[in-house]
Amino acid sequence: MSSPCCGFLAQYTHHHLVAFLLTFFSYVLLHASRKTFSNVKVSISAQWTPSVQNASSPAFSPGETWEEHNLFADSDGATLFLGVLDTIFLFSYAVGLYMSGVIGDRMNLRYVLSFGLCGSAIVEFVFGTLTEWLQFYNIYLYCGLWVLNGLLQSAVWPCVVAVMGNWFGKSGRGFVFGLWSACASVGNILGAFLASSVLKYGYEYAFLVTSVLQFAGGVVVFFGLLTSPKEVGLCLESETSLRPVERDADSHRPLMSDEEDEEGSEEVCDGGYYTIRQGDEEPRETPKAIGFCQAFCLPGVLPYSLAYACLKMVNYSFFFWLPFYLSRNFGWKEAQADRLSVWYDVGGIIGGTIQGLISDFMGKRAPVLAVSLLLAMGALVGYSHSPPDQVANAALLATTGFFIGGPSNMISSAISADLGRQEALRGSQEALATVTGIVDGTGSIGAAVGQYLVSLIESKLGWMCVFYFFIVMTGCSIVFILPLIVTEIRAMWRDRQARTHEL
Repeated sequence: MSSPCCGFLAQYTHHHLVAFLLTFFSYVLLHASRKTFSNVKVSISAQWTPSVQNASSPAFSPGETWEEHNLFADSDGATLFLGVLDTIFLFSYAVGLYMSGVIGDRMNLRYVLSFGLCGSAIVEFVFGTLTEWLQFYNIYLYCGLWVLNGLLQSAVWPCVVAVMGNWFGKSGRGFVFGLWSACASVGNILGAFLASSVLKYGYEYAFLVTSVLQFAGGVVVFFGLLTSPKEVGLCLESETSLRPVERDADSHRPLMSDEEDEEGSEEVCDGGYYTIRQGDEEPRETPKAIGFCQAFCLPGVLPYSLAYACLKMVNYSFFFWLPFYLSRNFGWKEAQADRLSVWYDVGGIIGGTIQGLISDFMGKRAPVLAVSLLLAMGALVGYSHSPPDQVANAALLATTGFFIGGPSNMISSAISADLGRQEALRGSQEALATVTGIVDGTGSIGAAVGQYLVSLIESKLGWMCVFYFFIVMTGCSIVFILPLIVTEIRAMWRDRQARTHEL
């Protein structure tokens, strides 16, 4: 008898591996380019200010340099504008997510994904590289480009989650998506490495490297990605060695499967795994895409969206502010702070994978999230009192990332996929990209608001109050999904009693 692990892996083909890797590295490259902007802010600020405040500029007089760049009189103005660009990007990204999810469910996911990757790469090249090569600096151009960049990047996440949802059934999805959702953290690490490697030649080359890699990734996706098993004539059977998260009859069917087909158009599966569809089958009718309001009203979408808004606010605050906090609060060098901040991403990678695996074996997601978020509140208290020791700080950072980044990854990937192909849809409508866009879009609005609140609280009350704010937001995440937690715990209790009576 084969082991459960072998049975679990046997259901997958090389097509699944290709889909996993292409979607994974698509978002890695996107997040690497997003991280690049954060890593080169100091250099950009120096370039936009007069040479009297910028020792790296050529030997022009301050007035001459000011006339040439014509942006800001001092670094404070440049820094403020960079913060405005962050807010502009996050809000446009959030608005775009609501639209791109709907578009992704109505068009070929491969086209939308490739367009978002290549279009965003071109915008980043113009923003960071071309304007510097041409020595052309304009506030309104930068704002317009960053709004466009946010809209284009918003097309990527709903599409990659939808593709993964099509290829991987609900059984084992927590583990698979937990491992796959490390793509954002891996992208952060890659972006920091690439930017630091070429920054000595000028910040424009950091944008050049990441934008070229992202554009190349978009081209590879366009020619190499299969968005659904149907494109190669595969079907997905529900039985695997892991218990399904929900016991509904269609919980393992891919998003794009049709239950209400004509007789004689059945797919043939061999042994519960994937086989080639028989050649005499009639083409199936394409499922109808669900409306935006319908998707918002699906069970669980609104609670998880609001919970993710609070959680992403905390998660992205660490993303944007952690190196700054480490440098200012502990007096460590910027390079040391950058390297130390990576441990938060490492904790998130491990947390998302392990917690996803636990949720698969438990058969429920919400209780796992609740426990992790409760422990995250304790981890935030502990990290706020971190000693000025880099080893201890790294350990506390990894722990905090485990309990915050893990649930964040689960909601944005595995849970979004669960919501997008739940029983209420009855397999007749496509909703995965739309639901993912709603969840991540709402989360991005929270993250955008959070960046302003963090800076305001820090300037008025200090960093300790910022951590209290994080704790409150984490608690709000639990409150929003509390009804789902109670419902799933009750279901687990009924199942346990039923099994006891059977014995």
